[in-house]
This record gives sequence, structure tokens and C-alpha cells, in this order.
Amino acid sequence: MAEAHQAVGFRPSLTSDAGEVELSAPMLQEIYLSGLRSWKRHLSRFWNDFLTGVFPASPLSWLFLFSAIQLAWFLQLDPSLGLMEKIKELLPDWGGQHHRLRGVLAAALFASCLWGALIFTLHVALRLLLSYHGWLLQPHGAMSSRTKTWLALVRIFSGRRPMLFSYQRSLPRQPVPSVQDTVRKYLESVRPVLSDEDFDWTAALAREFLRLQASLLQWYLQLKSWWASNYVSDWWEEFVYLRSRNSLMVNSNYYMMDFLYVTPTPVQAARAGNAVHALLLYRHRLNRQEILPTLLMGMRPLCSAQYEKIFNTTRIPGVHKDHIRHLRDSRHVAVFHRGRFFRLGTHTQSGLLSPRALEQQFQRILDDPSPACPHEEHLAALTAAPRDMWAQVRRSLKTQAQEALEAVEGAAFFVSLDSEPAGLTREDPAASLDAYAHALLAGRGHDRWFDKSFSLIVFSNGKLGLSVEHSWADCPISGHMWEFTLATECFQLGYAADGHCKGHPDLSLPQPQRLHWDLPDKIHLSISLALRGAKTLSGNIDCHVFPFSHFGKSFIKRWHLSSDSFIQMALQLAYFRDRGQFCLTYESTMTRLFLEGRTETVRSCTREACNFVRAMEDKEKTDPQCLALFRLAVDKHQALLKAAMSGQGVDRHLFALYIVSQFLHLQSPFLDQVHSEQWQLATSQIPVQQIHLFDVHSYPDYVSSGGGFGPADDHGYGVSYIFMGDDVITFHISSKKSSTRTDSHRLGQHIEDALLDVAALFQEGQRLKRRGLGEDDSGHSRDSLPCHTRGSRAPTTATNF
Repeated sequence: MAEAHQAVGFRPSLTSDAGEVELSAPMLQEIYLSGLRSWKRHLSRFWNDFLTGVFPASPLSWLFLFSAIQLAWFLQLDPSLGLMEKIKELLPDWGGQHHRLRGVLAAALFASCLWGALIFTLHVALRLLLSYHGWLLQPHGAMSSRTKTWLALVRIFSGRRPMLFSYQRSLPRQPVPSVQDTVRKYLESVRPVLSDEDFDWTAALAREFLRLQASLLQWYLQLKSWWASNYVSDWWEEFVYLRSRNSLMVNSNYYMMDFLYVTPTPVQAARAGNAVHALLLYRHRLNRQEILPTLLMGMRPLCSAQYEKIFNTTRIPGVHKDHIRHLRDSRHVAVFHRGRFFRLGTHTQSGLLSPRALEQQFQRILDDPSPACPHEEHLAALTAAPRDMWAQVRRSLKTQAQEALEAVEGAAFFVSLDSEPAGLTREDPAASLDAYAHALLAGRGHDRWFDKSFSLIVFSNGKLGLSVEHSWADCPISGHMWEFTLATECFQLGYAADGHCKGHPDLSLPQPQRLHWDLPDKIHLSISLALRGAKTLSGNIDCHVFPFSHFGKSFIKRWHLSSDSFIQMALQLAYFRDRGQFCLTYESTMTRLFLEGRTETVRSCTREACNFVRAMEDKEKTDPQCLALFRLAVDKHQALLKAAMSGQGVDRHLFALYIVSQFLHLQSPFLDQVHSEQWQLATSQIPVQQIHLFDVHSYPDYVSSGGGFGPADDHGYGVSYIFMGDDVITFHISSKKSSTRTDSHRLGQHIEDALLDVAALFQEGQRLKRRGLGEDDSGHSRDSLPCHTRGSRAPTTATNF
């Protein structure tokens, strides 16, 4: 989500002193280290890899095979065709009385070799099957016989009851696209936003790049793709995130909201108790790999590698480069309340604390009257400071307050008990939602530990939210966890009639441990500077959240359109009306079809989209003409989206080529030009992945309202959206108040008008179709838009679709 800001802001700081390009020892060394990091990750999770590595077989299948061989041997049959006798000859001779033991060992070794060969064959077959992406290119709602055959084979080779990491060894590696295709697609993407003169200049740079440098850079990428698990993901994490020196707040973090219309309990401690218990239940399932892998079409698995670092993870600041610290386990959470830090144990010898016991511990913190120590209240502002500054201060802090710092950084996650309420209010729904979003994204600048993988925020009225650090994983991962948490704490754990957690307190539990910070005087100034910078950054963010309830996904699907493409085209129309021009648009999509894949960019501002927008603003164009152009734009967007998902995108390939050029000390004006681009419209859809957890028909208000992120450019917008059930779309818009060109509320109104205008096209097309069939058009269907025509403002009393 927030990656667009990081993608344009990174500056590779390569410290190698190696000289020219001969065979570039630094570049080869970096490729070697990439592969080494991949193998270290595999070794660190050896046991899990063993359990899942034999999938779709199981350890029991080895026992069955061994028993079958022993039975055949007992019946004087030799299924090994003499191989077991050869194996027995190679085994040491322990004497005549151990002859039977040698036979058993020979059978076990033969069974193991045969079992391993079968598993390897299954893995190779499944990897080859999963390398097929023709199903992505099928027309919407259609499936060829080839794809049906492929699905049947995947079903056969996929096995049953997979664990979270069962498919990791079978996932194909992300391919390195053709550099010629990538450059061609790039030029096509920038054509709508460049003048003829600028485009000709860019095309000339591209031709020079292809002639002089592309083949060498591509060779190194191909080499890396053969050796490492993924040719781009580790560099993306390092150079886009960990080497960024900007503040994490707003620039890198993103937020996720609670239910929009309901709060299960107004008791702050109770909501915290249930939420923390639900999160730790999720961690327990994660450790046991009981979370099912995500499957597209119910069959095509996605990479699960990012799940490993959800909990017990902290981004540690460093000079020039941060690093991610992940612990195997943590049995406490760090809690912040009214400027004080606490260590709250989550387990006893008998296991995880009950929700009621956790509520009791949180209530003890809320009732603690002790004041914050000097400068302790604003200490967390350091995590919102520029990374080099925080790294230097942290060295002193680690020396003076090592125990307290370790308690925070070593926690399962961070919990902030806010003293103010948040969420939707009847008195001022628009302003209350905007304030809610701002509180989750930035808070007060000193009440979140932005280094933690995520912070759970519990407001005084029981409302929840997440603030998520971006480097360790992307939004769908934290979103999956958040969906489980909301569903579990509300529907499974539940609350008593008085709003407290169910069950009984445990008065034998010790008080939560108050953390004490011995802050040296030289840190005080740094805290003050960090707080000033955090407040400035926080105060400059303009957040706007609004639920669009005129229609939703069900209406879009009835027209056999992609709901995401529908929104993206409406965003192009809205932005053009807001700024009077087109801009490069960043839409994030996933590449988790491949091993350790993360994201790719869909460049949504296409020539087809621009033609549609211009037609909508041209009063001489008829609605059927606009509708035809809209469908062309949607089809183009779908083609780009599918290409990006299948590893044939533009931006990650160009990014990796740029990194190689920096290692080789090769100057490429074309890659420099690509890297200097600004994304003035960064967009992202928040997927709903576990629909079965929420009964949207019986409980339509119990759905997450999504989340948002900061703008990628000082004069740009950040826009995210989520389809809440079938009939509501919630938008999260951010921009900077310091810019005179942007206004989040103004863009929000343009988005609402654009959606209604596009929907009116389909309404008019339906009316014309009915007239052509000779049907009575005097009454509108329930799908109509009353009193709305293209370019007009919808009445506030318009009924929903």
C-alpha cells in the first residue's frame, strides 16, 4: 500500500569500493549473498520444511511404502529388482544374528529413496503445472478446455489438507521478463502523460539503453534468478524499505480500521483483552501451520513466505541501513498508556491467558495512577524520526535502558491504549471518520512504536485499529490476520451482557511490569527534535474516509466487469476533474504466484483510460460512445493487471536493472529517468480474503472498513478502497495540507461523482436496450440511478442500488 512512496524515494547507498565493470566482483558477491540468504531461510525453518516439503505426500505414506516392501519381501517378492540386495552388500556385516536387521535397513533405505523420488516427481510436476498462467488470460467468466484440464491436473497433484507452507517448494520462481518487452511497455505507459517532445527524448534514451547497457544488466539478473529464490524481492525489501532514511510514520506505515458501524463493547480493557487473545490465537495457528494457504480459484496457491514475520518482529534502525529482527517466540506484549510503558505477560505455565484475564491486566494498567517519567511520554517519537538519527540515539538508549528497550522490541507486538475515543459518530460522521484515520496513521507522533511489525490501537470507547510497518510484508498478509482477529474476538469469543470479556478474572496474576527508562541528558534534545518533526509530519496529513453506498460490487458484477478495473477508471476520471490533467498512476498488485513474490505496479493511466476520460468530459460524445471507450479501458487495465501478476510487469524489472547498474557503476540516463518519476496518484485495493468469517447478509454492519496510507508525492494522493459486502465501497484518501494542488475532500467528491457518472452510462445503456426491444421504459428497475445524468451532481437522497 504505502510502497509507492518508498519506491520513488529510495537512493541506493552501495558502499563497495570495487572499480570497473570487468566481471564486477561486488555484483557477483551480491548475487551470491542473495542466494545465501535464501538458503539460510530454508535452513532456519528446516523442520517445517520437512513436514511441508514432502507434501502432497506425508510421513505416513513412507510408512505405508515401507510396510508394503516388507510384505512383498516376506512373500519372497523383490519389488526393488535386486537393488535391496545391492544395498545389503554395502551395509556393514554385524554377524549372522543381525542378518534380518540388515534386511530391514536395506528395505528402509530403498523405501526412502523411492519415496523421495516420488515426492521429487510430484514437486516437479506441480511446479510445471503452476508455471502455467494461461488461466489468467482467459476472458472474464470463460474457461477453455485447456484451462479445465490444467485445473484437473493441479487438483490431482496438489494433495489434500495442505498446511500453510505446503506449496512453497512447488511454487515457480519469478521470471525475468524480456528487457525489450519491458522497455516497450514502459514507453507505452508514459505516452499519455508526456508531451510529444518529452516522449521522443525518453524514447531516444530507451533506444540507447537497449543498445549499450541492457544486455549486460539483464545477464546479471538472469544469473541471480537461477541462484536466488527471487530475482527482485530481497532487493525490494532492502533498497526500498530498509535503506530508506525517511521517517516510517506516514511515509512507510499504513493503517487498518475496525468495523465501521458497530463497536462490540465500549469497555476499552475488554476490547483489548479479546483482541490480544484473538491475535495470539492466530499466532498459535500460524506456528502450527494450521492457517490454510491462500488459493486463487480455490486451486492456485500463493506464496506464504511473508506470514513468517507477522509476530515477534521489529525493524531495528541502523546507520545507512535498517535490519529486521525476528524472534521465534515472545510471551508478552508491550503496552503504552498515558506516556508510560508496560510489559504485559500473555502466558502462564498453563498456556495463553484467557480474554478475561487479559482484560484484568489491561484494566490494571488503565487504573495505574503513576505519572510518566520526564521525557518518557514522548520517547516513542524517536521511532518516527529519520532513521539515521534514531539509529544513533538508540545506541545510547540500548546502553542506558537495555532492559526496557528489549521488552518493547522483543514483544509479540505493541499495544497503545489511547485516552481519546475514535470512530464514526452520528453528530459528525465525516469529520469523525477522518479523525479516526489520522489517529491510526500518525496518532500524536509519540504514542506508537513505529518499528514494531504492527501496533494494536485501542481507543477509550472500545474502537480498534492497526498501524502496520511495511517492510516485513504487504497488506494482504496483515489484512488476513486482521480479518481473523475481528471475526474471532466478536463472534467466537464474544462479550458478556455488561460488555466485559466472558469468563472470570485471575487475581493471582502479578501486576503488569512498569518499564523504567534511564534516559541520559543527551537524549532529551533528540526526543524533543523527533517530537517536533513527528508533529509537523502528522499535522501535514489530510485524511478523508467515506463509505460510498449508492452501489457496490454486486452492481458492477452484473455488468460482467472487473470491480477493480471499474474503480480504477473512475479514479482516472476523478483525478482529471480534480487536477485537469493526467498523471502516472501506481496501483499495487501481488506477485505471490511465485516463490517469495511481493508486489508489482499496474500503471493504470493508459491511453485507453485517457480516451474514456476525455469522452466523458466532451458533451458532444454520446453515452454509448463513452460506454464503448470505458469497456476498452477496462479491458486494457485487466490485461496489464494479469501481466503484472504473471511476472510480466514493468516496474520491478526496471528497478532490478537499476540496482544492477548501481552495483556496476554504470550510468544509464534511461534508468535514471525511470527512477526519477513521481507517482501523484498511488492506489491500492484492500482485498477481503476470508468472506466465510463474516455473514454479510445477516450482519451487514460487521465488516472491516479497510485502511489507508500516506501519499507517495508531496503534491499527490494516496487512495485505497475496499468492497464492504456487496453494496458499499469505502475509500481512504490522503494528501498533504502543505500542497496547494491537493485536497482529500475535494478528490473524494470527484470520486463519488465519477462513480455515479460511470454507473449512469450503464443505466442509460440498459434503457436504450429496453427501448430497442420495445419494452416500457416508464418505470426504472431497482438498479437505476434516480435523477442522475452524466456530469451532474447526484442528489444526497438518492437511493442505493
